[in-house]
Amino acid sequence: MSAPASAPAPVKKRKSVLRRVVEIAITAAFVAYVAYSVSKRWSEVQGVLGELSVPAIALSLVGSLAAVWCSFLGWRVLLADFGSHVPLTGAMRIFFVGQLGKYLPGKVWPVLTQMRLGKAYNVPGRSSAAAVLITMFITLGTGLLLTAVMLPLLGGEAWRNYWWTLLTVPVAVVVLLPPVLNRLLGLAMRLARREQMPKPLSARGIGLAVFWAVATWLCYGAHLWALLLDFGAGGSDLIIRSVAAFAGAWSIGFLLAIAPAGLGPRETALVVLLAGSVTEPVALVAALVSRLLMTVADLAWPAVALLTDRKRRRPIVTAPDIDTVPDPAPAASTAVAGE
Repeated sequence: MSAPASAPAPVKKRKSVLRRVVEIAITAAFVAYVAYSVSKRWSEVQGVLGELSVPAIALSLVGSLAAVWCSFLGWRVLLADFGSHVPLTGAMRIFFVGQLGKYLPGKVWPVLTQMRLGKAYNVPGRSSAAAVLITMFITLGTGLLLTAVMLPLLGGEAWRNYWWTLLTVPVAVVVLLPPVLNRLLGLAMRLARREQMPKPLSARGIGLAVFWAVATWLCYGAHLWALLLDFGAGGSDLIIRSVAAFAGAWSIGFLLAIAPAGLGPRETALVVLLAGSVTEPVALVAALVSRLLMTVADLAWPAVALLTDRKRRRPIVTAPDIDTVPDPAPAASTAVAGE
C-alpha cells in the first residue's frame, strides 16, 4: 500500500532538477546578453565609467539603503496589522536576513527564511508568510502602476516594449482594496488547508504599506537619478523618468521569477526603458552600477540587523523591590520570644 505513495518521489525529483537547470540556463542567458552588450561597446562603457564620481556613488548608495529601509517599514506595518508586534531590532533581523534568500532561484526562499526567523519572536508562520508575500505584491503592484502612469515619458521604445503594463492598472487597484485582499488571503489559506489569519488586514494597514511602497520607489528612483545626473543626463523630469524606469525594470525582473533577485532581466529592461533618456553605454553602466550598489545595500542591512540584535533574548535580571522583601528581624525576634 505504501509503494504508490513513494512512487512519485523520483518523478518530483527529476522535475525539480529540470526546473533548476532551466532557471540557471535562462538566468545565464540574460547575464550573457548583458555581458555581450557591455563587451560590444566596451570602449564607450569604459569612458562612461571613468566619469562616475565618488559623491554620485555615495548619494546613489544612500538612496538604495533608504529604499530597502522603506520596504522594511511597509512589511513591519503588515506584520503588526496581523497582530504580531515585534521589537524593532527583532523585526530588522527577520526581514533583512530573510531577504537574502531572494538571491537564490525562485521566490520561496525569503518566505521560508522569514517564517523560520519569526518563530524566535512568536510570530505565527502564516503571518510571516502572508506579510512578506503581500509586501512583494504591493511593491510589484505600485511599481507597475508607476510604470504605467509614467511610461509615455520614457519614449517610443519603452512604450512599444512595455505598453502591456497599462493592463495591470485596474487589476492592481482592485486587488489592493482591503475587502478584496482579505478575501483573497482567506481563500489562499483555505486552499492551503491552513488556519485563517489571526486578524484581517485593515484599510489603515494596507494604506500605510502602499505609502511605504511608493516611498521605496521614490528612493530607488533617486538612487538611479544620482547616477544619471553624474553622467550628464538632464531635464526637469529626469527624476520622474528615473522612478518610472527603475520601477518598471524591477517589476519586470520580479515577474520573471526564474532569475534570482531579477538578475539579468532587470538590467535588460532598464537599458530599454532608459533608451529615450540616455545613450546605450550610459544606460548599461547605470544598470550595472545600480545592481552593484543595491547588492551592497542588501548585504549592509542584515549586518546592521545582526549587530543591533546581539542582545536578543538575553535574560534581564532586575533587583528585587525593597518594599517586597520580608524583614527577617521580626521573625527572628518571634523565634526568640517563643523559646
